[in-house]
Amino acid sequence: MGYKDITKRVIHEIKKYNTMYRTHNCGELRIENVGEVVTLSGWVQKVRNLGAMAFIDLRDRYGITQITVEEHSSEAVKAAASEVGREYVLQVTGKVIERSSKNSKIATGDIEISATELKILNRAVTPPFTIEEESDGGDDLRMKYRYLDLRRPPLQRAMILRHRMAQAVRQFLDKEGFLEIETPYLIKSTPEGARDFIVPSRMNPNQFYALPQSPQTLKQLLMVAGYDRYFQIVRCFRDEDLRADRQPEFTQIDCEMSFVEQEDVLEIFERWARYMFKEVMDVEFAEPFRRMPWIEAMEKYGSDKPDLRFGMTFSDITDLAHGHDFVVFDSAEYVVGFAAEGCASYTRKQIDELTEFVKRPQVGAKGLVWIRVDAEGGVKSSIDKFFTPEEVKAIAERTGAKAGDMVFILCGEKFKTLTQLCTLRLEVAERLGLRDPKKFAPLWVVDFPMFEWDEETQRFYAMHHPFTSPKPEDAKYFDSGELGKMRANAYDFVCNGTEIGGGSIRIHDAELQAKVFNALGFTPEAAEEQFGFLMNAFKYGAPPHGGLAFGFDRLCSLFGGSESIRDYIAFPKNNAGRDVMLDGPSPVAEAQLQELCLALVPAEK
Repeated sequence: MGYKDITKRVIHEIKKYNTMYRTHNCGELRIENVGEVVTLSGWVQKVRNLGAMAFIDLRDRYGITQITVEEHSSEAVKAAASEVGREYVLQVTGKVIERSSKNSKIATGDIEISATELKILNRAVTPPFTIEEESDGGDDLRMKYRYLDLRRPPLQRAMILRHRMAQAVRQFLDKEGFLEIETPYLIKSTPEGARDFIVPSRMNPNQFYALPQSPQTLKQLLMVAGYDRYFQIVRCFRDEDLRADRQPEFTQIDCEMSFVEQEDVLEIFERWARYMFKEVMDVEFAEPFRRMPWIEAMEKYGSDKPDLRFGMTFSDITDLAHGHDFVVFDSAEYVVGFAAEGCASYTRKQIDELTEFVKRPQVGAKGLVWIRVDAEGGVKSSIDKFFTPEEVKAIAERTGAKAGDMVFILCGEKFKTLTQLCTLRLEVAERLGLRDPKKFAPLWVVDFPMFEWDEETQRFYAMHHPFTSPKPEDAKYFDSGELGKMRANAYDFVCNGTEIGGGSIRIHDAELQAKVFNALGFTPEAAEEQFGFLMNAFKYGAPPHGGLAFGFDRLCSLFGGSESIRDYIAFPKNNAGRDVMLDGPSPVAEAQLQELCLALVPAEK
């Protein structure tokens, strides 16, 4: 069952409740209901007044039913119909009759209601944009009037999809023995990860709560407490820069298990993912999900969340590129390229467009080298001055290029260049129509680095979080100081170029946890101050445990075929983190600040 069929399924599954305002919803009546007297309530989608007759399209979240006011209708009905406008709220009673001109585009298109009573429940001013499948309102306008935008069918389908997915999550995890346990929203601030949202405490002057970035330490404490299978569909908060797939508040499917190793976690949540795809999207996978080491993902795709819906894998051509007096290549640490299938026909204009694309500040490349492989297998490139045809051909062959393909090459620092080439790969795939939202290519990315070095602060940071366990065979690097070589017992669930979820096997030994804190630059005193509660809990018998969390909003947008998670959140923030409907964040009264022992400082311009 596809995404657009979800509304139909919900209509058929819903239990009908007769109320004082309606006997049926606006998507429910069919040809077999002809002759019944019914009452409907809803919003006016459209009015067509033809003088002697009037047609009103009445809408609720279940569908649209046409209301007919005829010449022989009562004067009261005709008078009320003459006043009706878009988005008026109506109650209509009448007989179900067969339509003379049927409408195959809507589920109720075989019938209409001949109105005998028509009551205006509420009048409405003209909305600032059309409440249609395709709206004429821009993003900002629709977010300001989000309650109107939510009346539109695409948003209604999105909310229904989100609901169905939440129920499917609960059904699966319940059957697997997971307990849904709530954790607090007011917690202690922690220094790792994104910035915390801080909440001042009135009862504890000059002290602050933080809103949780995730329930990480709390779910670990639940493992210590003996609740060996926990989950929560939980709100999380991160004060970070935003983009299409980020919001300051978002929802996670948060899970943790005791007495498990990495393979146990991957097995159960791969079954969960298969269940979700089948239950919600009617999509099945014949093969087990691929397991890809982090380094392979980076070197072949330039990303730790590779999009496997198409090929165009990367090839290291550094050895072939060096030593030809081409300074750009010779001075580069790494030279890498990929073959774009069938792109040999690209014009110079198209190549120049891609060159300008990679030179944008968001990408940061200095230029783009290309090789064209013609239909006969001959080659022409932008580096012909420095390389013989045989040498150019060898480079093209290294990338797997065939006749009719185009090779694109970047160079520079290894991982920076790989990331740049990944952006180009996705852009080329977009132009070739290879990023089909109805195609799904899930995988697990494993064997992440345990730590990553930050040049600015001159210290290591945890790649995931400080509670992630290292690979047992890599623990030796603590003693040798080669922290950059250490791999984590961590894993990410990736689909279509998006990280949907991730997790790790946790540290359950206080001594090992102390080593990680030391590697991250924590003094024993600082570690005790920040995480003493967890370390103390470990002393009372912590089981081996691990878990993961899935981005629920991202999962919804993946299933819904959208790149933005905002469509799947009832009341999202904009790219500046503002709620333009409620106009928040906003100033607070001086009296409130004084009560909280707070004083404002001028913001830097």
